[in-house]
Amino acid sequence: MGTGSRGVITPARDAAAQVLGDLRGGSLLDAALDRAATRLDPRDRRWLHELVYGTLRKRAWLDAVLDLRVRGGTSRLHAGVADLLRLGTQQLLFMRSVPAYAAIAQTVEQVKLQHGIGAGKLANAVLRRVDREREVLEPPAPTDPLDALALTHSHPRWLVARWVARWGAERTGALLEANNREANTILRPIGVVREQLEAMLDAADVRTHEPPLVSDSLGIQHGISLTSLGAFQQGLCFVQDPAATMVTRYAAIAPGSRVADLCAAPGGKAIELAREAGVVVACDSSEARLQRVRENLSRLDLPNIVPLVADARFPALSPMDAVLLDAPCTGTGTFRRHPDARWRLKPSDIALMSNVQRTLLRAACDIVAPGGLLVYSTCSLEQEENDAQVETFLTEHAEFALEPPPAGTVPETVLDAGRLRVLPHLHGTDGAFAARFRRRSE
Repeated sequence: MGTGSRGVITPARDAAAQVLGDLRGGSLLDAALDRAATRLDPRDRRWLHELVYGTLRKRAWLDAVLDLRVRGGTSRLHAGVADLLRLGTQQLLFMRSVPAYAAIAQTVEQVKLQHGIGAGKLANAVLRRVDREREVLEPPAPTDPLDALALTHSHPRWLVARWVARWGAERTGALLEANNREANTILRPIGVVREQLEAMLDAADVRTHEPPLVSDSLGIQHGISLTSLGAFQQGLCFVQDPAATMVTRYAAIAPGSRVADLCAAPGGKAIELAREAGVVVACDSSEARLQRVRENLSRLDLPNIVPLVADARFPALSPMDAVLLDAPCTGTGTFRRHPDARWRLKPSDIALMSNVQRTLLRAACDIVAPGGLLVYSTCSLEQEENDAQVETFLTEHAEFALEPPPAGTVPETVLDAGRLRVLPHLHGTDGAFAARFRRRSE
């Protein structure tokens, strides 16, 4: 991959332009990549993934480089031209598999085909200049420290400002750096022990490593086609980041419990809870999202999980022993997996999500049986979505008390005053938050 003669755009480059176009139209990265990659072979698919993720992770820096070489800056260009220039610059500077002539010729051809000859000439001049000046490309460092952090690590300034106010510049820098690292794929064995899964992957020439926090999971390199693995086809493993596994371990549900997972799709936490539960009712308000749960279940053969289309605002269930509300959130803990999210998020989304979460928590507590457990979790790092929700809930619901998990359930390093707090820069995983509330027995 990576070459391609002038005039014939390689399929992976076509797909990359399509993905960025879909993102501009409001698509999420995973869905856009799935759509664009359907006709690509595994090698091209990996190359596409590397190009798109790299471009999104470095977008602010790429823009700063291009702004110095486009008269009037990239903001005056058609958004499609700006995206193609970003992709071309990423190939030129960061993808060793791509010769410079191919990165330039192919990008210029793409711009010409989609936006006309004039735009093609501009792209040619800009990319040739980037190539010529590659030794002196670094944009001048902003004098404002927040601007400098935002540019160096390619994150929106408003988010950097929030995190610096909370954690200070050094810890925020470590978090931003962690967000730009490649996230491995983590497999959870099911129906077999870790050693058996490791042997199967070894036989398929897939190298594994031990992920952080969860010693019975296995890490494999991102980009390996799961559907080509026998262990995956046979339903002996599923994908789950250690942060999500920590949430279900922290929940520490009693064996044989009747459990409701109110926002279950794509189903990973329900699968994990089913190891101990008598039954898990896996709810989601969207039939399409619930279909992903059903697909997972048909592969894994887990009869004690019951998928159910149900709106978490009105959970029409009889009282349950345990309820997990893995609430919709801003997802600021998962930027390494979703580099598009940092550019999509707006400051107002935090207040918006906080309101949704508060509504869902109020509804969820109604179906917790006396003496039962309510677990609230997010993959956000924001106080408004995490600790503030806990404080508000406890103020409004005297019949619930915060209850830490039994000693030894999860590593001490992820516990903070009885709450679960997993951080990308400290733990090398996604970010996650959770709190356990015990309902008083009546």
